[in-house]
Amino acid sequence: MSQTETAAPQTDIDIAEILARIPHRYPFLLVDRAEAYEPHKSIVGIKCVTVNEPFFQGHFPGNPVMPGVLIIEALAQTGAVLMSKSLEVDTAGKTIFFMSVDNARFRNPVRPGDVLRMEVEVLRARSSIFKFKGVAKIGDKVAAEVEFAAMVVETPTK
Repeated sequence: MSQTETAAPQTDIDIAEILARIPHRYPFLLVDRAEAYEPHKSIVGIKCVTVNEPFFQGHFPGNPVMPGVLIIEALAQTGAVLMSKSLEVDTAGKTIFFMSVDNARFRNPVRPGDVLRMEVEVLRARSSIFKFKGVAKIGDKVAAEVEFAAMVVETPTK
């Protein structure tokens, strides 16, 4: 590479980086990887939904459907990865929390075997507060859409 060329920015985020950026763990980690990351602008989270998800035991036996609130949570976790990476949040001393959920709509069910593609874009950002629009899709079908806000807060010390 010559001196005038620059390396393309890293737009893919693997599971190791997700685990380093947000505190969620099994069974509540709902993002497997992310792509198309643009700092302070947008990100796409990917969740590979399997029949082994613990919520499918009771939602619903014989007709497994991912709960809508968990689809929103998956979108929020994707937004948290975007915030953490954009702001270079020190995860040892700070946590990203939901502030609000608005205009949630559920369009199509998410079932085992689906690949949930979570497109999250920043609507507004000020300091440590971000407002997002999220759309969860399976292929070209919208499963859910929502606006939500999140903020960075100090993690309490023991």
